[in-house]
Amino acid sequence: MGVTINSGRLWDSLMAMAEIGPTANGGSCRLALTEEDAAGRRLLLKWSEALGCTVRVDRVGNLFIRRAGKRNDLDPVAVGSHLDTQPKGGRFDGILGVLAGLETFRALDEQGNLTERPLELVVWTNEEGSRFAPAMVASGAYAGEFSVESTLARRDSAGVSYGEALRQVGFAGDMAVGEPKLHAFFELHIEQGPVLEKEGESIGVVTGVQGMRWYDVSFTGQAAHAGPTPMRYRHDALAAAARLIDRLQGYALEDETGATKVTCGCLEIPQSSRNVIPGEVQLTVDLRHVEEDQLDTLEQRFETELAAAGQRFGVSAQVEHIWKSPVVNFDAACVDAVEAATRASGFSYRRMLSGAGHDSVYVSRVTPTAMIFIPCRDGISHNEAEYATPEHCAQGCQVLADTLLGQANT
Repeated sequence: MGVTINSGRLWDSLMAMAEIGPTANGGSCRLALTEEDAAGRRLLLKWSEALGCTVRVDRVGNLFIRRAGKRNDLDPVAVGSHLDTQPKGGRFDGILGVLAGLETFRALDEQGNLTERPLELVVWTNEEGSRFAPAMVASGAYAGEFSVESTLARRDSAGVSYGEALRQVGFAGDMAVGEPKLHAFFELHIEQGPVLEKEGESIGVVTGVQGMRWYDVSFTGQAAHAGPTPMRYRHDALAAAARLIDRLQGYALEDETGATKVTCGCLEIPQSSRNVIPGEVQLTVDLRHVEEDQLDTLEQRFETELAAAGQRFGVSAQVEHIWKSPVVNFDAACVDAVEAATRASGFSYRRMLSGAGHDSVYVSRVTPTAMIFIPCRDGISHNEAEYATPEHCAQGCQVLADTLLGQANT
């Protein structure tokens, strides 16, 4: 027996969640482990407990919401994503994956459909990394990438630790991190890019995630007066940063495949002034590629250009390697299951790699995993203008529900 999701109810749930932490231009602000994030979690728990689901919380705040099956001795099939957002984020990034899981539970419940295996709806903590770096740290802890102790000790810009924030909002659980074991995990998400919309396709069957590496860079020169200091005697830290950015951008643009991606998302000049040569600059560098050996080559080019920029402008250059995530290939059987469910519904689709990181990256290291994408308007995400249509949300949710049902009855 199949399951039919209620598209209107799914949309209403998305809009109700968006009322928590709304921003001025129609987006959402629920930074991880703030009161807004906690309020979103409490609303989800209210909805879930009305279905008779049980809830457990692990030591890093991950929520595990279980719908019982006929064989509760079997490992559950899991679905989920995250509820935290960027400071000026959208209403769908992460939230869709959680609330589509809830809608699947609701549809199964009202249609009297009890699966063989139990189902688990998971909310991963701090996926965005906006408050506590790096991103996806809680799903990473679940997969054993980060220790529980180091995760709880991470601090935000105000000096508040992750562990302190957990206690403040009431989500410091006691379940061991890494539990429960999952039979499989599926995550529905907006694409966060323009491909599906440009190609007129409804579903992305996600086969993996491109590799990513993050760095913090510091250039240190000499602050000096802009007027009396000749150009040849300057030690301009900002000029070195500009040279690095320009050279990396040029290198990436030479790749006609578009697979090489370079982003410098943060740039800071401490105590800046319009008539002072910048003596210190900090910036972030984000490198991505779909092939691990090409990512190695990109990293080598970055290190070469970093040294050259420092030498050219007579400043010292330092780099700290913050985080890396290798190229991920999702479980072939899980990917095939998503594709089969998509074809059965008659939706247009393509197989594709994800350009962004997701909790599924870490979960896939310990559990068979796959993802489902739907289009988002103009490919915009991490932005108040982020939008996905009710129709596409419903299509993604239906594919998710059918995939879960097939897996849970195995």
